[in-house]
Amino acid sequence: MRGSGGAAARKILKCLENHAILQDKEAVTVLNKKFKIFREKYPVFFYDGFKLSQKKGFIQIVFDFAIDGLCEFHPKIEIKTDNLTILNRFDSARARAVIFSLGLTEAVSYWKCACPPRFVVRCGALSGEDKLWWKKLWFNGLSEFFYRNRIETDFENFVVIENDAEYGGSASLSDMPGSGENFHPGGLNIIPVGGGKDSCVTLELLRERCENNLCFTVNDQPARTQTAAVAGCGDDHIIKTYREIDKQLLQRNAEGFLNGHTPFSAIVAFLSYYCAYITGAENIILSNESSANEANIEGTEINHQYSKSYGFESDFNEYASRNFGENIRYFSLLRAFNELQIAKEFAALKQYHSVFRSCNAGSKKNIWCCSCAKCLFVYIILSPFLDKQELVRIFGCDMLEKEELREAFEGLIGLSNQKPFECIGTVSEVCCALEMTAKKYEEQSVSLPLLLDYYLSIPLAGCGRNPVEILGEINPCNNVPEEFRKYITEMYEYVSKAD
Repeated sequence: MRGSGGAAARKILKCLENHAILQDKEAVTVLNKKFKIFREKYPVFFYDGFKLSQKKGFIQIVFDFAIDGLCEFHPKIEIKTDNLTILNRFDSARARAVIFSLGLTEAVSYWKCACPPRFVVRCGALSGEDKLWWKKLWFNGLSEFFYRNRIETDFENFVVIENDAEYGGSASLSDMPGSGENFHPGGLNIIPVGGGKDSCVTLELLRERCENNLCFTVNDQPARTQTAAVAGCGDDHIIKTYREIDKQLLQRNAEGFLNGHTPFSAIVAFLSYYCAYITGAENIILSNESSANEANIEGTEINHQYSKSYGFESDFNEYASRNFGENIRYFSLLRAFNELQIAKEFAALKQYHSVFRSCNAGSKKNIWCCSCAKCLFVYIILSPFLDKQELVRIFGCDMLEKEELREAFEGLIGLSNQKPFECIGTVSEVCCALEMTAKKYEEQSVSLPLLLDYYLSIPLAGCGRNPVEILGEINPCNNVPEEFRKYITEMYEYVSKAD
């Protein structure tokens, strides 16, 4: 049975809401009980298939998911194609294998509302190796979701992935008919662009390849198209994709079903891979730094940025090579660098300063909200390299004067064991940036803003790593191909230079 499930859910939630005021331990118990109740009432999630079609100027993908007894979900993705040259069939067997995998990534956003213990795939085959691969991505990619919802579970028990008997589960995607189809290369690079400073740096490093670069965006936002334009990539060099969340999920969220962070960058990985396949692009070039590998909760592997980590990047390449062939490479050009080094490089790219945006809260309005940990982090990491007036011109205020951000500030500098759940740098990078800024302000006889003065008053001050050391490091764990390594050398020569 697949009903709306709304009335039953409201009864469950009403019982839970009777525990109105709770201590932390009691809250954990109630939230975990909510998780268990949903799993018992809705034990099976179905991945039934997808519809892949080509319309005038667009490729459309619609997925078919269902939680038995609750509702069906049909999220949609569209890819604008009237500005693209299609070199490989949009619906070939290999293309469909990529879309099938994209569906497994998209599905977790819908699975998580009730966390059914069984995930049944009824539209394709997964080998035992593939099942383990997906469990690893989901478990690590949902680590923040489990933590913030106080869910007590483990890798072994949070879900069992099953194939319908029709598919057996013994085959893998690489065994599917057509997996050996010829790939027609176009000599292109796909560069995912989010509108923040990191993708600006990548675009600028690769400017000499501009004619062969295709920017890739998920949902239009001004900062994305504007930063692409500054890099010399007009609309004819942008792959625009549009992801539409099924309203049934939004309704479940409103009713109080489970909600939280999912590994969005893994969706970007598979969607950009599909776009690379149809356009014949041979490289997907990311802008993820070494800092993305650090956990948010000290002593754990809970990482808001898991699907931006080197571990996921390497796992994705292994999965894609095994199941789709070895024609397309997926790597971050900035993996060798930390956030402080990227900030120094970006600070010199003045042409991007008026158009870039990194704030998630303000992204739809194309503003810096100046009230979140992400805005505060970007302000801090740029502060050693830009004058105060420049920073205020970019953000609209001096963020280090905002007392209301003290709690977020303490998370950024390591006074609590929880780093804010945002795409931000490490504690050592933040502390180093603050100490560099304090030294600069003192030399310029600039009065110290509130939060910087607070930082210098605590025992933590002075314990940050030496700027020469942190700006001079390079992370050897990266997947950058040999022909792109000259860009790493070029950037390193600048960011490691003593000022």
